Amino acid sequence: MSAVEVVSPQQSPSRQLHKFGGSSLADPDCFRRVARILGQYSGDTDIIVVSAAGKTTNHLIEWIGLLGKDGRLAHESLQSLRKYQQDLIENLIEGEQKQVLVDALYKDFSALAQAGENPLTEAQRAWSQGFGEVWSARLLSALLSQSELPAVQLDSRRFLRAERGAQPEVDRASSWPLLKEQLVQHTKRRIVITGFMAQNSAGETVLLGRNGSDYSATIIGALADVSRVTIWSDVAGVYSADPRTVGDACLLPLLRLDEAAELARLAAPVLHTRTLQPVAQSCIDLNLRCSYDPESGSTRIERVLASGRGAKIITSLGEVCLLQLDVPKSHDFGVARQDIERLLVRNQILPLASSYSADQHRIQLAYTAEVVNSVLEQLQDAGVPADIRLREGYSMVAAVGAGVTANPVHCHGFYQQLRSQPIEFISESASGLSIAAILRKTNTAALVSDIHRALFQAQRSIGLVLLGKGNIGSRWLSLFAEQKAALEKRHGMSFELISVLDSDSLWVDFNGIDAESVMTRFDEMATPYQGGEWLTHLLNHPYDEIVVLDVTASASLSLQYPDLAEHGYHLISANKFAGSAHGDLYHQVQDAFAKTGRFWLYNATVGAGLPVNHAVRDLRESGDQITAISGIFSGTLSWLFQQYNSEIPFSELLEQAWQQGLTEPDPREDLSGADVMRKLVILARESGLDLEPEQVQVQSLVPESLSQLSLDAFLDHSSELDDVLEEWWNKARKEHGVLRYVARLSRKGKARVGIEVLPEEHPLANLLPCDNIFAIESQWYRENPLVIRGPGAGRDVTAGALLSDLNRIAALLK
Repeated sequence: MSAVEVVSPQQSPSRQLHKFGGSSLADPDCFRRVARILGQYSGDTDIIVVSAAGKTTNHLIEWIGLLGKDGRLAHESLQSLRKYQQDLIENLIEGEQKQVLVDALYKDFSALAQAGENPLTEAQRAWSQGFGEVWSARLLSALLSQSELPAVQLDSRRFLRAERGAQPEVDRASSWPLLKEQLVQHTKRRIVITGFMAQNSAGETVLLGRNGSDYSATIIGALADVSRVTIWSDVAGVYSADPRTVGDACLLPLLRLDEAAELARLAAPVLHTRTLQPVAQSCIDLNLRCSYDPESGSTRIERVLASGRGAKIITSLGEVCLLQLDVPKSHDFGVARQDIERLLVRNQILPLASSYSADQHRIQLAYTAEVVNSVLEQLQDAGVPADIRLREGYSMVAAVGAGVTANPVHCHGFYQQLRSQPIEFISESASGLSIAAILRKTNTAALVSDIHRALFQAQRSIGLVLLGKGNIGSRWLSLFAEQKAALEKRHGMSFELISVLDSDSLWVDFNGIDAESVMTRFDEMATPYQGGEWLTHLLNHPYDEIVVLDVTASASLSLQYPDLAEHGYHLISANKFAGSAHGDLYHQVQDAFAKTGRFWLYNATVGAGLPVNHAVRDLRESGDQITAISGIFSGTLSWLFQQYNSEIPFSELLEQAWQQGLTEPDPREDLSGADVMRKLVILARESGLDLEPEQVQVQSLVPESLSQLSLDAFLDHSSELDDVLEEWWNKARKEHGVLRYVARLSRKGKARVGIEVLPEEHPLANLLPCDNIFAIESQWYRENPLVIRGPGAGRDVTAGALLSDLNRIAALLK
C-alpha cells in the first residue's frame, strides 16, 4: 500500500459503502429493491458503487466482437441493448427526469455507434465496455432522488488512477486527493459511483479486470475511510459449500480475513483476492449480503487472523489446467524449485495448488483456465530451465479453514472421500488454511457433497459465554455441570464453557472452563476489562457457534447486543433491559439478530421457567390475536404479599426475600414496579403491540426518600415502607379482600402495574408463595382465558429457563 495517510474529509465517521452487482440490478424490480435496501440500510452520505445492469457488459463485449464480422448483427445487438436500458428508465423514472435520462442514453449509443464505424483501439474497447456502469449509476441516482433519498452520480474515472495491465492496480497516492475533492463537493447526498473503471495518465479508460467492481468498491471504501463495505449480490455470503449443490450447506456469519483470502486464492466465485487487499490494508469491515433477501443473513469478513481447528468450507473448481515442468536431470532440482517459486511470488502468479516430485524432477502447477496461458508465457519469457507442458481437463476440490491441515479428523475424512477418485495430486497450503486435490475431470458436485457430509456432520462444537456469576449465574453453572453430558448426548454436539464475566473481570479459556470451579477459581484466573473489550478476547475462538448467556441486570450490557449479533453470536437473555427498552433500541436488537441469522431467546425474562413468551408468540404466529393480558408477574411481590398480614413488618419480609435470592440484586427493582413494567412491555411486544415503557402507568412502592440511596443504606432504612403498606393492608381488610401487585394490558394499549385489592376468591388472589399467574385473553380464548401459573422467581427455575433456551438453540442449529 502506498504511504498515504487517509483522513476522511468532512464526513460522519459512520459513512458506509454499498456495492451492488449486475444480478442485483437486472430488471426494474431489482432496481426498486435496491432503492428500498438503501432507504433502510444506508445513511444520507453513504457511497454506492454499482456494476452494469444484468448482462449489459457481456452484450457490449458481444457487440465489439461482431463489429469486424457482421455489421448488421452488430447493429441489432446494439439496438437490443439500447431497448433494454431504455425499458429500465421507462419503468422506473417519472416526470421530466425520464426524458433527460432517455436523451442521455441516446447520446451514449450514438457515440458507441460512431466509434464502431472504425476498428476500435484497446482504449476504445475499454471505454465501450464501461458504459454499463455509467448507465447503472445514472439510473440509480435518479431513482434514489425520486424516492426522496437525494443522490448524485459520480464517474470513478474522475478520481481512480491506474495503468493498463493484466491485473491493473489502483494508484492510491494519486487517487486519494482526487477522491477527496469529490467528497467535499457532496457532503449531504448519497454518491452513486461507477465500478470496474479507472483512468490512466493518458486519460484513457482502464478496466480493473475480473471482479473489478468489487475491487473498486473496497479500494474506494479504503480511500474514503468508510467504516464498512457491504457487497450486495444474489447470495447472502459465504456458505460451507455451494448451496445450489449441497442442500445442507450453511451460511457462515463470520469469516476471518486469512480464510477469506485463501478461499479467494482458490478462485471461489463469491470472493476475489484483489477485493480483499484493501480490506487487509485498512480499517474497514467487509460484509457480504443478498439483495434479493436482505434478511437472509450475511457473512462478515473480520480483519483478524484465525486460530481455528479445521475446515469451514468445501469448494470446487471445474476448468483447471496444469503446467507440468520437467527439470533436466543435469540441473539441481532443489535450486530449480527455489528459482521457480521466487518467480511465481515476484510475478504474483501463485498457483491454486502445486506438486514437487524430486525423484521425477517434476513440478506441477494448477491454474484456472482463465490465467494459465498468461502464466505459461511468463514462465517461458523468464527462461525457466524446464520443459513446460500445458495439460487440460482437470478439476479441483478443496477444504478451507484455519487449522485444517492439522486436524486429523478432517484430513482423514477428506482423503477417505478421495480414495476412489482419479487424483493427480493433493496439496496442503503452507499456511495450513487449505487442502486441495487436483483431479482428472470428475463430478465435483457429488464429491463436494460427500466431503461436506463427512466433515461437517461430525459433532459440532458450541462455546458458551456467561455474563454474570451472581445469584442466577452461580446456579446456572451448577446446573450446566450436572446436565452437560445429557445435553451433549441429546443434541450430538459438544458444549464448552469458554468465558465467564462479572462487572469488571473476565476469565477466557478456549480449551474449556470447568463450570464447577468457576466460583472458587474466578478471582485467581480472571483479568480486568473495560466496556466492550471483552468481545475482542473472543475473536479467535475455534468453535462452530458461540452462545452468550446474559444473566445480569445491566442496561449497559444490553446496549452491546447488536455487537453480539454482528460477531455471529447467539444470545440467551435473562436481562430484561433490551426486551423492554425504547422501541428504537428494541427493534435495533431484533433487526441485528434477524439480519445475521443468529438467535436471541429470552424466555427467562418473564415468568422465570414458565413458557409465557413462547405461548404468547405461538398464539400470535398461529393466527390468533391477543386482546388482553393480566396477572401477577413478579414472583418476589407475589411472595411478599402472600406472606404479609401486618403482623410481621413488610421490611422484615423484604429482608428475608432478599437473603433467599427471591428479589433482584437490588430489591427496589421489584418494589418500584420497574421489573413488572419491563415484563409487561416484553409480553406486549410478543403479542404484537408496540408498547413503550413510558406508556405503562406504574405504581412504585419505594418512597422518594429511599430511591437514590445505596443498596446498603436502602436496606437499613427500609422500615419507611411499613407505614405505607400497613395502610394498604387495612384497606384490604375493610373490603374483605387481599393485596396483590397486578399487571394489566388491553389490546388498545392501556397498561398499568400496581397494587390492587382483590376478592379472596379471585383467580389472581389464590397463589402459592412465589407463584406467577398469566391470564391471556384472545380471539380464541375470549370467554375462558389461557392461564399459565407456576413459580415465577428463584434461582433454580430461572437457571432452568436458561438451560431450556440453550436446548432450543441447539435444536435450531441442527
